[in-house]
Amino acid sequence: MKSILYFDGNCPLCAKEMALLKRLKNSELELVDLWHAQIDIPSDDLLKVLHLQTPQGEWKKGLDANVAAWRHTPIGFLFIPLRWPIIGPIADKIYYRWAENRFCKIKSKGG
Repeated sequence: MKSILYFDGNCPLCAKEMALLKRLKNSELELVDLWHAQIDIPSDDLLKVLHLQTPQGEWKKGLDANVAAWRHTPIGFLFIPLRWPIIGPIADKIYYRWAENRFCKIKSKGG
């Protein structure tokens, strides 16, 4: 089984990050563009922030998903500080604010 990272392929920043992740990742991570996936989860939930499903069926989202995905690369250790107790809450606030703003722009454009 693999970890599966779901992302919004229509987001330019997301697509750029996924292109780099695709080059660096090992075979234990699958990247799924939500615009080409058949899934039973409300798409707005998945489109708003990154979601990763572990091989055990656990779901991670936001920066937890991002850090878990990058752990499948040789540079994954660089993302670990985003989960440290002092940095994590600040990083989460920034990430979720950015994600909400990006999502609202998409919805207002009819995407």
